[in-house]
Amino acid sequence: MSSSSRAKSLTNGPVEFLRRPRLNKTALIVSWTVDTAGLSESVTSYLNRKLSAQPFCRIDPGEFYQLEGVNIRDAVVQFPEATFYVGPKKNVVVFRSAPPRFDWYRFLNLALDVASDYCHVSELYAIGGMVSLVPHAAPRELLGNFSTPEMRESMSSQNMSVNWNYETPAGQRPTLNSFLLWAAKNRGIPAATLWVPVPFYLAASGDPMAQLRVLEFFNRKFDLCLSFDDLDEEVRRQNRAITRARKESPEIDGYISKIERGETLSDEDSQKLVSLIEKELISRR
Repeated sequence: MSSSSRAKSLTNGPVEFLRRPRLNKTALIVSWTVDTAGLSESVTSYLNRKLSAQPFCRIDPGEFYQLEGVNIRDAVVQFPEATFYVGPKKNVVVFRSAPPRFDWYRFLNLALDVASDYCHVSELYAIGGMVSLVPHAAPRELLGNFSTPEMRESMSSQNMSVNWNYETPAGQRPTLNSFLLWAAKNRGIPAATLWVPVPFYLAASGDPMAQLRVLEFFNRKFDLCLSFDDLDEEVRRQNRAITRARKESPEIDGYISKIERGETLSDEDSQKLVSLIEKELISRR
């Protein structure tokens, strides 16, 4: 189907344009609301706020989500989001979405129709967090999966690991980001998934250091000229809270000390540490 034919079909389908900004050679950043430590959602929330980005297009969730299972927060129904945002600078477009429950192929192609035919996207980046055994004080590594060898080569100077390999476990469905990279490759859009290992005991409470690692990459890559003083302070605050918790609780200190020595905790001890850290961090906010 030609781009003009797709544009016509979009106007009659589940895609709704709230406005039509003029865009050309933009980068698309994709985040999903279900992710380890809420990493991708926190990154794009931060970007939208700092870049004064506003929604301009959305995909109607009715065909792709189980709406009877919507969440209620502060007495307000939270419907699944599938929305495109752009700010005044216009070199970066953000797509924030709940992972579709049904018809991944059609959903991703609708999103890519908007990306290619209206935003004229020249490159695409998805974000993902992955549970890791690294301790919280360790630097966060940035890993990349790429749609083409050329995309991998172009990212080799970006202070990230470009030779990381991942294979879907036998019997499991490929990740949504893997489908996205495949669909983008079919459109001729260079694409990458950026992964950051998150300490497993921060997966429930959030990892601002991982968030900062991804944001610093985008800041350099797209010359966004952002300052991260607020996020730096959030990292320091979390580290101080964990340090105090270790001093006050020999149990917490013992678990984290084992992780720092490269030892593996039992499943029971791992779950206990997650619960203790989450409780401590919530109580100190």
